[in-house]
Amino acid sequence: MGVIVRNLQNVVPVRRARLRRDVEILRHIFGVQKFDMGIICVDNRKIQRINHTYRRRNQPTDVLSFPFYEDLRPGKVPCALQRDEYNLGDIFLGVEYVMQQCKETKQDLHQTLTVVTAHGICHLLGYRHETEEEWNEFSVSRRCSRRRATFSASSTG
Repeated sequence: MGVIVRNLQNVVPVRRARLRRDVEILRHIFGVQKFDMGIICVDNRKIQRINHTYRRRNQPTDVLSFPFYEDLRPGKVPCALQRDEYNLGDIFLGVEYVMQQCKETKQDLHQTLTVVTAHGICHLLGYRHETEEEWNEFSVSRRCSRRRATFSASSTG
C-alpha cells in the first residue's frame, strides 16, 4: 500500500503527487519505507473537531498524528511480525491552518507541509514533546530529518 494521501477539504489547493513524493523521501530518511501510512488533508473546522475530541484543545492546529504503535520508544522502528502490522498510522494535516501560517511568515506552503509531515512522522515513531526533555529530544530528531530532507530534495533536482 505505501502512502495514501487523501484531500478531504477544498479550501487550499494541495499538490497530492508532490506531497506523496516528499513523504516517500521522508519514509526513506526515517528508515520506514516498508511501512504504510495515511496522510489526510483537512480544513480548520475538521482539524479543530479532531483536536478537541482527542486532545481536549478546541482550536485548529497544523498536524495530528495517530500512531499504530502507541508505546513505541522514540526513534525506534517498529518490529512488525505480520503483514498487517506494517502500518505506522495516520497523519492529519490542517492544511488551511498551515496556509494561514505560511501567509503570515511568507513561507512556501508545500515545503512547510513537508516539514509538518516530518513532525507527524516523528510522532508516529514515538517522539513526544510534553516535557522539556522530550522537546529537546524531539527537536534534535526534527533538525536531523530536516537537514536530510533538504539534502535529498536538493540532490534529486
